[in-house]
This record gives sequence, structure tokens and C-alpha cells, in this order.
Amino acid sequence: MEKTVGMGHQDFEVIRQERCFYIDKTLFLKEWWQGKDAVTLITRPRRFGKTLNMTMAEKFFSVRYAGREDLFQGLKVWEDQEFRKLQGSYPVLFISFAGVKENSYLQTRKKICSIIKEIYNQHCFLLDGDWLNPDEKLDFQDISADMEDYKASGSLKALSGYLSRYYRKRIIILLDEYDTPMQEAYVNGFWDEMVSFTRNLFNSTFKSNPYLERAIMTGITRISRESVFSDLNNLEVVTTTSDKYADCFGFTEEEVFEALEEFGFSHRRQEVKNWYDGFSFGSRRDIYNPWSVLNFLDKGKVAAYWANSSSNALAGKLIREGSRELKASFESLLRGEGITAEIDEQVVYGQLNDDGQAVWSLLLASGYLKVKDLKTFMSGSGEWAQEYRLELTNFEVRTMFRNIVRRWFAGVVSDYNDFVRALLLGDVDAMNEYMNHVAEFTFSSFDTGRQPSKAEPERFYHGFVLGLMVELSGRYILSSNKESGFGRYDVMLEPLSPKQDDGIILEFKVFQPRKEKKLEDTVQAALRQIEEKGYGTALAARGIPLERIRKYGFAFQGKKVLIGN
Repeated sequence: MEKTVGMGHQDFEVIRQERCFYIDKTLFLKEWWQGKDAVTLITRPRRFGKTLNMTMAEKFFSVRYAGREDLFQGLKVWEDQEFRKLQGSYPVLFISFAGVKENSYLQTRKKICSIIKEIYNQHCFLLDGDWLNPDEKLDFQDISADMEDYKASGSLKALSGYLSRYYRKRIIILLDEYDTPMQEAYVNGFWDEMVSFTRNLFNSTFKSNPYLERAIMTGITRISRESVFSDLNNLEVVTTTSDKYADCFGFTEEEVFEALEEFGFSHRRQEVKNWYDGFSFGSRRDIYNPWSVLNFLDKGKVAAYWANSSSNALAGKLIREGSRELKASFESLLRGEGITAEIDEQVVYGQLNDDGQAVWSLLLASGYLKVKDLKTFMSGSGEWAQEYRLELTNFEVRTMFRNIVRRWFAGVVSDYNDFVRALLLGDVDAMNEYMNHVAEFTFSSFDTGRQPSKAEPERFYHGFVLGLMVELSGRYILSSNKESGFGRYDVMLEPLSPKQDDGIILEFKVFQPRKEKKLEDTVQAALRQIEEKGYGTALAARGIPLERIRKYGFAFQGKKVLIGN
């Protein structure tokens, strides 16, 4: 085994030629081929080897790589004498949408059409001789970045036919990162146009294509059938909860421990496990993040390599702008607890703003959550449903989300930190000063969605609570919306060292002009509720004297905040 890692290579041929470190995943080829599925969609988190496995499939099956036994000698797939005969025996179209990240529909459409044009250029030898009739040659040459929709949707099917005629065999199509344009379309607001274009392209390429032998599509998410796969009834979908190909993407614990031994890091097994283990595919519960493991082998230190390899903007946006209930669930996840959700693994992008379950579906597919337990049951409507017990995947992911929460307050980080210090010191005047600055700057970021309401700052204060969790996690156990006494408090801070720190209860209320004359009345209503509902009971039960329990009422009127005790 070579000790040169060679970071960033995604092409199987380059890794083999450069003799870079490689964990053998070639049996994926045999498992997929023997499965005989017409079109296979495999979803895995980013940087889990999807592109590497797709380029491996291209090099194995494509006639362009016939005779390249050197790429596979010594690997597991080459041990099967009969299977070797398939190497270099099929025409293959390899397509990647990984770089389609434009911010408008027209530019995205143009980029996809440019990719198709480039694929046509790779096969311009078809224009020589009599393989194509005159009309087909004209159609071939008309393929461009600006071609009309009808020509774009049928372009890959047409090329399949030309290649099938030339090689006298049906073809294999490999589409990598199929969902990248769809995610960009959702984020940038051209979802409907993108769905229509993609549905027509996929239907022609993968459903009504008589020249197709087999196909693989990869992506992060399983976009709902109603969106882009409505006509594809020949699609085999392999998600993170499927047993198929469970050990073909990502590293198993056995593979990681063997690599650590090879690189002289056996003594750091537990450290690597804590940071990068936790992914589960199907019934496999020992999958490690390959990108982070490779970085560790290369650099010899643990860090949030995978978590920092992209902006994670969509995940952060969905949580920041999510409902009170979604943020409360996320509080539980940050505390290391699990949540229970009845979700559909199909990601319905149109529901992400309104449906917390859709958000959990996306976070699960993206690798931020892992399935701790899965139960199937008959719902009240008489349909089968699945209930998932979900947790944050590992320490690396938890670190990532803590940093995302910190960035929410980046524009007022000084004020936010000053507010936390004032809270710990019990300085109400300073708390009011700094909290109003924080609220003014960040309120609109949290109070968003389809129907934002400035009268109900629930989204804002739950984002604020998540920030408190991050900043005070080493000093307090923070909880919210839990029962104590005769009701549910908003926020409770239980000190890890009761002899050093006081217990703290925060109650939030919105100014109601029909009941209250001024904001001070709202503060007093919040404080009365703490006393009348006995919210201090939980802290007292943990041995904290009543005189060491501080209580604060937060009153909101628009972006204005008043705090009293």
C-alpha cells in the first residue's frame, strides 16, 4: 500500500497512474452489474467517493479504455477471470453536473447544454464516413449551448443511438451529481423552470431510450419523484438507508484501522473514530467520512476537514430561518440528544420552507444526521410510514453546526459576547444595551419564511438560544420549552458548577397593546409567569437554592427588546 495520499484526486485513472493511496472499492462494479438494474440512482453525502466510483466505472466498461488492464490489476474486481472480459466492452457516456452552479435559469440551461455539446465533440468521429445520414449529421452539428428545448431534451438519446449503431451495442450512461443544478435552482429561485427542463431531459435519456443498456446516476439527495422522475418507473433508488452498495462509498472501520496502521497512526484509532465515524448506510453502522480520514492520513492531525470543504450555506439557512419547533429540535441535537421524525427520504424542495420533516430529510441525505433507529408502522390513514430516530453524525458535524450558529451573530459578535458576559454578571442595564443591538441586526435573519411575523419573535429568540448553547456549553446545561412546575419555561440555564454559577431562567413575551400599556408591563407579565408556573422547580430539585436562581423577563415590541428582573 502506497503512503502518498494525493489529496483532491477524483479520477480513478489518475489515482492508479500516480500510485496514490487507494482503498479498493472495485467490487462495486461487479455488484452493480450483477444487480441488472436498468437505471440506478445512488445518493450519498458530498465527498464520499461518488465521482471516483463513477470514473472507475467509466474506465472499466468504456471501449475508450479497452486494454487498460493496468488500471485494475491487483484489485479485487480483477480476481474474477470471467468478469474481466467486460473491461473495455461498452460505449459509455460519462456526464457530470458537478460544475453547474449558475444563479439563473438561463445560465444553468446554457451550462448544461454546453456540457452536452462537449460530449458531442468527444464523439465527432461519428461524422466521418456513412455512420450518420445527412439529416443526422446536420442535427449533430446543430447541438450547441443555445439549442432549443426540444433538441436539448432529446440530445443524449440521439447520441446514444449514433454510438449504438457505431459499436453495435447498447450503451452505458453515467451521470454524476445529477442534483447540483436542482439545488442551485432552489436556492436561487428558478425551481419550476429547472424541473421542467430536467424532467424532459431525464425522461428522454433514461426512460424512452431504446439504446440504453444500463445507467447510474449519483447525487446527494433523492429529489421527489413528482419533481423530475415522474416518468421514470425503471429507476432503482439507493439511499443512505438502503443496504445495496452499503460499503462501496465511504470507508468501513476495518479499512480505516488498516490504513491507520499502514501510516503509523494505530495509537490514534479512538480519536479518529470520535471525529469521523458515525455515518450509516443501510445496516452498516461503521462508515467513516473518507475525505476527513484521507486528510488525517495526509496531515496527521484531526480537524473539521469535511465540514469545512463547502459553505454548508443551505443547511445553515434552513435552520436559521426555520420554525420554533425546528430550532427546538436542533437544540436537542446540539446537546447530543436524538430526535424522532416521521420523514420521507424523497426531498421535496418546495416544502423546505414550510415542513420541518423535509429539512430533516435533506440533512439526513447530506450526511449531517445519522439514523439511530428506524421503525415502520401503519399510519392512521392506512398507509405505511417510517419513523426515524436521528442524531448528529459525529463530533466533526457537531463542530460544524456550532460554527454555523456563531456565524449567525458575526455582524454583532462583540455585542453578542458582551450580552453573554452581562448575563453571567447579572448586569441588567448592560444586557438591555447589548441585546437591543443584537436584535436590531439579526432579527430579520431569523424571522423569515413564507409568512414572517414581526409580532412573534419566536424564530429570533430560538436562534438566540442556539447561540447561547454554543457559547455557554462548557459552563451550563441549556434547555428550552421543557416542563417545570406547572408549565413549560422558555429557557433554563443549569450551572455545571452550582457553587460557582447561579441558575438562570429566561421568559420571552410579546407586547400586547390590548392588555398592556407599555413594554415594562410585558416584562412584569413574563416575570409573573415564571413565579406562578413554578419554573424554578426543576433547578431547585437539582439542589440549587432559590436565592441562587435568577429570573429575567424579555419583552419584545418589533425589534425593540426590554429585559427586567
